[in-house]
Order: sequence, then structure tokens, then C-alpha cells
Amino acid sequence: MRILFIGDIVGSPGRRIVLERLEDIVSKEEADLVIANGENAASGFGITPRLTEELLSAGIEVLSGGNHIWDRKEILDFIPREPRLLRPANFPAASPGSGLFCGTSQKGIPYAVLCLQGRIFMASNDDPFSVADRELDKLQRETKVVIVDMHAEATSEKQAMGWYLDGRVSAVIGTHTHVATADEQILPGGTAYITDVGMTGPHDSVIGMEKGAVIKRFLDGMPIRFEVATGDIQMNAVLIEVDSVSGRAVSVARRRYRLEH
Repeated sequence: MRILFIGDIVGSPGRRIVLERLEDIVSKEEADLVIANGENAASGFGITPRLTEELLSAGIEVLSGGNHIWDRKEILDFIPREPRLLRPANFPAASPGSGLFCGTSQKGIPYAVLCLQGRIFMASNDDPFSVADRELDKLQRETKVVIVDMHAEATSEKQAMGWYLDGRVSAVIGTHTHVATADEQILPGGTAYITDVGMTGPHDSVIGMEKGAVIKRFLDGMPIRFEVATGDIQMNAVLIEVDSVSGRAVSVARRRYRLEH
């Protein structure tokens, strides 16, 4: 089973490359399943019901979230009705929606996607490690292919989660920092791992935002409105090949696609 995991989709440039290129990429890579982090799809902060439906219609099967998932308040009533849009499973139990989705690929292979959020330099939610144990216990025995989005700031916390879940899930994919790392690997137990898959959107930027405003904020410390940049639109992703019988990862490779016009 070949799984394409797309890095954080940022604003209209990120959506544009998904809409214009994903179909051809899926065909070229022979991907059986497409997952993406979509929490920054709406002008760089949050996601709306309309944009969720747009991205799911473009060929993404599951959208994961993170600390910006509630930035657009209209998502609060929508997320319980759309199980393919995930918020971190370790958010408070009263939060709407779910952090776990179980589905079946077009080839009939059961799979699960689990979304978790770190706690270092982020909001103090439930322990993602114990929540991972709890959510994985819910899976049916035949679900061998399990992809985890570890949405976290600290490299150490992401690496720890990779080692903690090694041999129990097919992949632990880091998101949130928007800068792709070069440490993709198969851990000894058969789990694919990367600290951060990167960003889908404008790379002539500071993590997707216009450079000038971000630099000004660093220089004077004053509040300023950040706008999504527009230049050098790229899709950062990883392609993971998984043995669908055992759930063990066979290979993991970084991918970088550019908008061709």
C-alpha cells in the first residue's frame, strides 16, 4: 500500500497546488491513500467547512488538524459531522469531533489515521502517549495500516513518540513546524518516521507568511497582521510504502513538488 502524506496546507497557495497537481501526483506515484494536515488552509489559520469539502473532493481521504483547528468558529458545528476531518485525540474529551478515523482504501485495505498534539511549547492537553495507547486499543484486529500525525513543536517529543509507537503503527509523521526535516527512516520495529514533513504552500516566505511582516515583528516586537505569502509554491510530502498484511513500513521517501506555472 502506497500512502502519500502531504505537509501542512497553508492558505490559497497551498490549496491551489493541491487542486492543480494532486491528481497527476497520485497517478505518477501510484498512491493508494492520501492524507494531509489541513489546519492552516484558511488564510493560514484554521479551516472552514467549504475548504474541508474542497480538499476532500480533490482526492485527499483524511485531513488532520492541530493547534489551529478551532481558529474558524464555523468548524465547531461541522467537525462532528465530518469524520474525515480530525482534531488531536488528546484534546479535552468535551471537544467536538474525533482524533481517530478508520477507513478502507479503494483497494479494500483497512487503515486508520490518528492525530495527536505535543505539549512542549504548546497548550497543556492530555498526555499524547497514553492517549495513543487508548486510541490504538480501539482498532479492530484487521486494521494493520495505521498512520499517526504527531503535531508538535519539539523535535524531542516527536522522536520520542516515534520510538514509543515503533512496531505498533505504520508511520509517525511530524507536522506543525512547516520546515521539512531530512531524517526520514524506518525504525527497527517497522515504523516509518520523519520529524517534520514540511509545508504545502508558498516557500518564498517565513513558514508560509509574508517575510517583511514577520521580520518586522522580530525587530520591534509589535503586533502586526500576518498575510500568507504567494511565491515559490511547493508541496512537501512523504511517500510511504506499507506491507498491508503486517502493517510494517517498507520504505519512506521525501517528496517535493512545485507548481509548474
